Amino acid sequence: MPDIAYTKKGNGPAAILIHGFCESKEMWESFQSNLAATHTVYCPDLPGFGESPLPETSEFSIAEVATCLQDWMEQNNITHPVLIGHSLGGYVSLALAQQLGSRVKGLCLFHSTALPDDDEKRKTRNKTLTFFKKHGAKPFVESFLPQLFPEDKRGELGDTIEKLLEKARMIPVDVLIAYTKAMRDRPDSSELLRTLPTRKGMIAGELDTAVTLENSRKHSDWVDHYLELKGTGHMGMFEKPNETLMYLEQFLAKTLED
Repeated sequence: MPDIAYTKKGNGPAAILIHGFCESKEMWESFQSNLAATHTVYCPDLPGFGESPLPETSEFSIAEVATCLQDWMEQNNITHPVLIGHSLGGYVSLALAQQLGSRVKGLCLFHSTALPDDDEKRKTRNKTLTFFKKHGAKPFVESFLPQLFPEDKRGELGDTIEKLLEKARMIPVDVLIAYTKAMRDRPDSSELLRTLPTRKGMIAGELDTAVTLENSRKHSDWVDHYLELKGTGHMGMFEKPNETLMYLEQFLAKTLED
């Protein structure tokens, strides 16, 4: 059985909030409490992050992570969920949606993309792998996480950033290496997103440097509900909490109508 740590709140249809790279289930605490008014909201730690161990395998991939979550869902009798994935969590959500097919009630990409890494992004991933081997995990996360926020917001959101860093500093370097390779090598999921027979949404950030606005706008015709956040980077749940929460509440309400 998969050893997935998670929190659960609320009653009703299932919604699964999936965190991103160098993150953990705790980042969703506020959203989980609010969305639990209409849904049973699950927040898992992806394998290797938070309290979930990294599986021992020589073929680690985004698809394998999705399989771990599918096994966890079966173990906990979670059926027909709405999947909401932030960044890496969006990649996992797409892979999970491919495995579940019509059993997915809805899919929302939160600062994520269905497109694969382009050549430049792959070069960046490879440089990151070299950095891990030379310097380890802690110097990377202390540089990486603050840069997900626009520079002019890092001061006012300093406490939030520090809480994220407290968790991220504990991530073993082998976990970061495994996921960096998996993200680099993930397939193109754009056709999957276009043809997925369920309600689809996307939240994009105008100032996002991890998933550029140009990249995000390519998805606008592939989803039912596209939200573009002005003056926002990669962490809309903290930068624009009210706006993004309202969007997710409305998105979940729409899935109840389907």
